[in-house]
Amino acid sequence: MRGRKSEIADGMRIDWEVPVEMDDGLVLRCDVYRPVEEGRYPVIITYGIYGKWLHFEDGYPEQWRRMVEQHPDVAAGSSNKYQNWEVVDPEKWVPDGYACVRVDSRGAGRSPGYMDPFSDRETRDFYECIEWAGAQPWSNGKVGANGISYYAINQWQVACLKPPHLVAMCAWEGAADFYRDMNYHGGIYCTFTENWYQNRGRSKQHGLGERGYKSRVTGDWVSGPDTLSDEELGANRCPLGAEMRAHPLDDEYWKAKTPDWSKVEVPFLSSNNWGGQGLHPRGNCEAFMRAASKEKWLESHGIEHWTEFYTDYGVALQKKFFGHYLKGEDTGWKDQPRVLLQVRHPGEKFVERAENEWPIARTNWTKLYLHPEGHLLGESAPEEAGTAAYAGLSDGVTFVSPPLKRETEVTGPLASKLWVSSETRDADLFLVLRVFTPDFREVTFQGALDPHTPVAQGWLRASHRKLDENLTLPYRPYHAHDEAQHLTPGEIYELDVEIWPTCIVVPRGYRIALSIRGCDYVYPGGVTQGLPNMPAVFSGVGPFRHNDPADRPPEVFGGEVTVHTGPDHPSHVLLPVIPPK
Repeated sequence: MRGRKSEIADGMRIDWEVPVEMDDGLVLRCDVYRPVEEGRYPVIITYGIYGKWLHFEDGYPEQWRRMVEQHPDVAAGSSNKYQNWEVVDPEKWVPDGYACVRVDSRGAGRSPGYMDPFSDRETRDFYECIEWAGAQPWSNGKVGANGISYYAINQWQVACLKPPHLVAMCAWEGAADFYRDMNYHGGIYCTFTENWYQNRGRSKQHGLGERGYKSRVTGDWVSGPDTLSDEELGANRCPLGAEMRAHPLDDEYWKAKTPDWSKVEVPFLSSNNWGGQGLHPRGNCEAFMRAASKEKWLESHGIEHWTEFYTDYGVALQKKFFGHYLKGEDTGWKDQPRVLLQVRHPGEKFVERAENEWPIARTNWTKLYLHPEGHLLGESAPEEAGTAAYAGLSDGVTFVSPPLKRETEVTGPLASKLWVSSETRDADLFLVLRVFTPDFREVTFQGALDPHTPVAQGWLRASHRKLDENLTLPYRPYHAHDEAQHLTPGEIYELDVEIWPTCIVVPRGYRIALSIRGCDYVYPGGVTQGLPNMPAVFSGVGPFRHNDPADRPPEVFGGEVTVHTGPDHPSHVLLPVIPPK
């Protein structure tokens, strides 16, 4: 890297390529950004796969362009030379007296080794890096973990190991349950992680060297310095897709990648995105509800996955949190509400509101029942038995409420109880909570990735209907996913379907709808342009698709599915309706 090891630039002392030795002898590489003046400073650390030398704009040009055009505060006050995907901009943190440490994870970027995302080995490496950072002469011994997505997910894992120098962490849009949140929604295989690893993970693998990206800051190879053969690269990474497909049930493979909430005791800020269906919001809410930490906060926002972390709003919230825990400053955090919601209205409007708990204590849990005649949603169950049938791989059936008589806020976790039979031994159910204007135009939102994301979604494979009775709540069914209980064709089964948390204020005169589908939601307004390294077009669910033919053979999942209603089968959706304070 042109011979540089340490330099003063842009008001910071930057230590490049600092070696950090792991307990097995492997040396990882990190960069340290810290104040020029000698001293001991609190540390903000990230450990991950995306390449510490890869500039945000080079790796994710379209995301960067949209963000700075729509939110100029992101780029203001910084040269933006050191901006990276999903981690803090050191130029906005070092002047406030923080040291920022970026570690390339094992097998990624400048760190050699075997690439194995979210593995036990990675978690142990993260632990070692935290402890290393806490013991450096420029560190005050207090380390905070902070970052988006990958850099948030592994925070839950490392917190279980209780590194002594980890004082606080901010997990921004971070899934937690590797099975339920990411890869088998309701037991149905999601192709996202496999495609992510192929297109975005492996593209930063250590050893790509001159076949990979070049750093605009150092002038050297992001995934170097060596350039390895395809055979060498293949031998240095796990076959993640094959591994996940080989474990369709929630077995020890998945449990090793999923946190034990009883061991997460560090203070944390958990920040979710209402539109992150398919990856993030569930984990952030589960963490807040279940982690053993006594000092924990939940924040919920909207718009794109990558934006609010970098805005003045997001940076101020993070600094308020870390200033309290890492610097002992009176930032006002001791008076911070436990739950901070950006309450969502149609038209991408958000109104901030503080709450004391999640789910909100004053929730009016409201059942809307399915009426096959007229495909209606009603406040009472049908007095007579009825059915609604659809082809198992089709767009299914939609039940719509009458126009709302008053403005209605729906905020929190949702659930649906359905009585279902199938022509075959299984069925996949895709549930979509939807909102329509008086003239039946659907209300969608800029989701974490897809610009036409519906209000809420849930999934369930009927053979995975078994519940974990210890963890199931009336508003959040928790499925065991430890065995497949196949259906007897024609027999009726009671199914509880988890629908991921959401927030929407539905205006008077609008309608609420529930679609029960046999395939992924499709936005009726047509497809839109996708994002680099993702599907070419987005159709309503972004890259979170469940269309793998090996997982969903038509002979098993293509039979007719029947939803049963009436006094003996009161199929319904449970909504968290929030009365005004």
